[in-house]
Amino acid sequence: MTYRPYILLLFLMVPLFFSGAQILSEKNKFTKQDTLRGSITPERAWWDVTYYHLDIAVNPEKKYISGKNTIHYKVLKSNTVMQIDLQPPLKMTKVVQNGKTLEVKHEGNAHFINLKENQPIGSIQKLDVYYEGNPKEAVNAPWDGGFSWKKDANGNPFVATSCQGLGASVWWPNKDHMYEEVDSMLISVTVPKGLMDVSNGRLRNIEKHETTTTYHWFVNNPINNYGVNVNIGDYAHFSEIYDGEKGPLDMDYYVLKNNLEKAKIQFKDAPKMMKAFEHWFGPYPFYEDGYKLVEVPYLGMEHQSSVTYGNQYKNGYLGSDLSQTGWGLKFDFIIVHESGHEWFANSITNKDIADMWIHESFTAYSENLFLDYYYGKKASSEYVIGTRKRIENDKPIIGAYNVNSEGSSDMYYKGSNMLHTLRQLIENDEKWRQILRGMNKTFYHQTVTTKQIEDFLSKETGIDLTAFFNQYLRTTKIPTLEYAIKNNELRYRWTQIVDAFDMPIKIIINGKERWIYPKAEWKTLSLKSKNASFEIDPNFYVYSKKL
Repeated sequence: MTYRPYILLLFLMVPLFFSGAQILSEKNKFTKQDTLRGSITPERAWWDVTYYHLDIAVNPEKKYISGKNTIHYKVLKSNTVMQIDLQPPLKMTKVVQNGKTLEVKHEGNAHFINLKENQPIGSIQKLDVYYEGNPKEAVNAPWDGGFSWKKDANGNPFVATSCQGLGASVWWPNKDHMYEEVDSMLISVTVPKGLMDVSNGRLRNIEKHETTTTYHWFVNNPINNYGVNVNIGDYAHFSEIYDGEKGPLDMDYYVLKNNLEKAKIQFKDAPKMMKAFEHWFGPYPFYEDGYKLVEVPYLGMEHQSSVTYGNQYKNGYLGSDLSQTGWGLKFDFIIVHESGHEWFANSITNKDIADMWIHESFTAYSENLFLDYYYGKKASSEYVIGTRKRIENDKPIIGAYNVNSEGSSDMYYKGSNMLHTLRQLIENDEKWRQILRGMNKTFYHQTVTTKQIEDFLSKETGIDLTAFFNQYLRTTKIPTLEYAIKNNELRYRWTQIVDAFDMPIKIIINGKERWIYPKAEWKTLSLKSKNASFEIDPNFYVYSKKL
């Protein structure tokens, strides 16, 4: 998701929105609705969603949507009650299976459907969920989700959805939990004549009616719920073929007609992004569905194979450098960051939103890897180090489990600096690159837990990273190297650390680099001179304290 610019407010006056509650934070009170939204309830666990056909009509003038979602699912174990999620003010009007209307118990955002027919284990079943209404309007998209109902410069409707965190059920009925992704999906959107809908996947068919047009988009790959999107506007289209690691990749661009010429220049960052990220992370994960960059009336979002863009055709973040080093103005932040999510969020997806760092830390880190590819390691390091001023250390990066609770927004740049520190510990950039590529191969199109990622990185690096991740992900404490130099001796130790934290670190003594191995207890190092200069390699995200 787009970086949440709580410090950027000082520079850009960007409106902000934060959500979620964290472990060890002041807010540990969760409701039954939080549990129904964030846990794998018995009414979710017994069935595996295999296919959706979302078929809706959008009326921009009335800010109204109506239609149905046909849900195909595999029965895993016996049960007769199914949970489907849909948030008010939308109303679930009817549920039908095999021609029979089913009874539905409505409980806030969760709707419990009583099935009439036998559900044999292993069988594939389907039902139709009808709904309609005026969906929640996004106040500050994408941080506050829902529908954005805007107009373009010519007065034409300019409409888009965004729903990370809040949940896809804010605009369509589905099994709204991150642990499971539908295998494939058809998205049919009917819009007023003269407008176009752009959604995920490939355009399969266009149906023209007297006053409306229906666009049918087919997603061939697994997709997370919040990655599904609708974008409606008076779009112009251009495209190119990228010669990628898996062969020709269709790259399509949809922009407002007035912005076509600007887009043809600015969107040159898209193939540059693809080249850099395929180098670092491996093949783009959705060749079958192509890659799209779609202009929207908000900043942008990582919707799978339909990345949305609203960065005003400027480099940086709305023209500002988040690192304040100059390097952030070398690329369009939204194109690079949101596209990075195709690997981390859309291909590798967290099972619980508490582990959202898997999405945001790696993607924030991808920004400086883009710079590394085109401008070198020094530029990369300066950029990621420059983003440290945006770290709050207010709450742990990992949130509370099973209640749809995100961790701290430090998952962005504290997380990226944690990964940059890990790169230093490996001391082999090619090995690090192969680890990142191996991670994308191992967890390709999977939902994962933090433990899976931690275990993988420990195994592949050959380093027990248990204490390392406990330190950076589960506390707000930053390792602090206390040191003193007296006569010809350096004394040093770690403070502000978790149990068993013993990370080695590179220091510079009299201009020469060397490694030291601090622990919680004092250690000493003999020096050749009484007035030795001392500094810590700035690539390590730690604090220091001279005694």
